[in-house]
Amino acid sequence: MNGITVEELFDLSHTIASPLFAGVEYPWEVLPRIHDFILALEEKLPDLGFEERGEHIWVAKSAQIAPTACLNGPLIVDEEAQIRHCAFIRGNAIVGKGAVVGNSTELKNVVLFDKVQVPHYNYVGDSVLGFGAHMGAGSITSNVKSDKTLVTVKGCGVSIETGLKKMGAMLGDRAEIGCNSVLNPGTVVGRGTSVYPVSCVRGVLPAGHIFKDQGHLVKRQENFEKPLDFSQ
Repeated sequence: MNGITVEELFDLSHTIASPLFAGVEYPWEVLPRIHDFILALEEKLPDLGFEERGEHIWVAKSAQIAPTACLNGPLIVDEEAQIRHCAFIRGNAIVGKGAVVGNSTELKNVVLFDKVQVPHYNYVGDSVLGFGAHMGAGSITSNVKSDKTLVTVKGCGVSIETGLKKMGAMLGDRAEIGCNSVLNPGTVVGRGTSVYPVSCVRGVLPAGHIFKDQGHLVKRQENFEKPLDFSQ
């Protein structure tokens, strides 16, 4: 096992999009399918407590949407999620239960599992963020290589051609990304792994580690699987 499969990164019980990952080995394989998945799910959403607030824009009744937020479909915003002031969702997005999309954050072609937080000045494109993942203020996913070639996932003994021109980052459950960090195209961050602020990350980071810089990756001492506290 190399730490980059759907099974190793995510608990699929924490997303309305769990059927999207059926039969998928690597999480980036779902990126081209998000648009059609949302459209196929639409007929079931009214019975699940969702309201259509625009063309292909489905918002749970308990979700909070700021008047200044800009929403484009296809989009699902699940129960008790918060879309805050001046957030910009460009479409093909699934925002999980209790997730926070904050001030001036931009989303495009993403799956945010339940309790994800992207609360301040984040760009998240062509990415999947697992349960309870958090991106600090100003941290972003870079989703296109400078030479515009297809993205390859490299690290932990693997080199996998994704076949995708656009791929941001795959963040495992409970991953923590420090403020003003950049996740380069094809980055995979394992479950419970933390990234120091102002980092430039590429490749695969294994689960349960702390990334200080490219030369310093240390194993966490505490139990990163302990229950998360979302009371603050």
